[in-house]
Amino acid sequence: MTPPVGLPTGRDGRPVVVGVVNVTPDSFSDGGAWFQPDDAVVHGRQLRADGADVLDVGGESTRPGAERPSEAEELRRVLPVVEGLAAGGPVSIDTMRAPVAAAALDAGATLVNDVSGGLADPDMLPLVAELGVPYVAMHWRGHSLGMQDRAHYDDVVADVLRELGERVEAALAAGVEPGNLVLDPGFGFAKLAHHNWELLRHLDALRELGHPLLVGTSRKKFLGLVGREDRPERPPLDRDVATAVTTAHAVRHGAWGVRVHDVVAAVDALDVEAALAPGERR
Repeated sequence: MTPPVGLPTGRDGRPVVVGVVNVTPDSFSDGGAWFQPDDAVVHGRQLRADGADVLDVGGESTRPGAERPSEAEELRRVLPVVEGLAAGGPVSIDTMRAPVAAAALDAGATLVNDVSGGLADPDMLPLVAELGVPYVAMHWRGHSLGMQDRAHYDDVVADVLRELGERVEAALAAGVEPGNLVLDPGFGFAKLAHHNWELLRHLDALRELGHPLLVGTSRKKFLGLVGREDRPERPPLDRDVATAVTTAHAVRHGAWGVRVHDVVAAVDALDVEAALAPGERR
């Protein structure tokens, strides 16, 4: 899918690679590794050198069971990192709070990634509409402390389609430009392993909503469980190979972008997919 005007684009026409910069002490994947602002900036610059097109800076862990930081603490975590990275290329702010989004945009961010799709803060959709910035709306059923209790679906693909469609309607009604809207199926959010696999199988159906898709499977729990019925779950840092496979699958089925921790592996997956495309000579 050709990205609409206003959205970041991938290098050499490839899908967009969004590199994760967690500025948190408790994220499931790398919590605490880049908690200090200077460390997070160094990490973000390395992800960009590795091939990330966008850096997604977040100060709130959304792992199952995580407690929310205060707004002041979230701002303290993310603003110096956004400021330190914005001069080098596109930066996304990963937040559910409109005041944090506004401050980060003032600090140089150019895109808002809201895992609640506007449900957590009623001021978010009017804000991004007023400022005219690209906006990622994710499928979401509630905050981390209780989200897995909401992992009940009659048909996960149909239900996610309907609920994401409602977020599209809300965003457009608030004045968000259609060309600025990206959708995220919310892998791992209020979803059990089989729900995630079913959504991955039906990415083509999700594209029927008419907006670019951002796929964020990176290091999620269901990748730690696959093929491990009689063995211990893989820890997050051992899920990058499985992540790269789902990255290739996502771009094969038309994803606009992928959100990943290991940018090198994602870029390799995209390069292999490109080399396999009909008529390509590599």
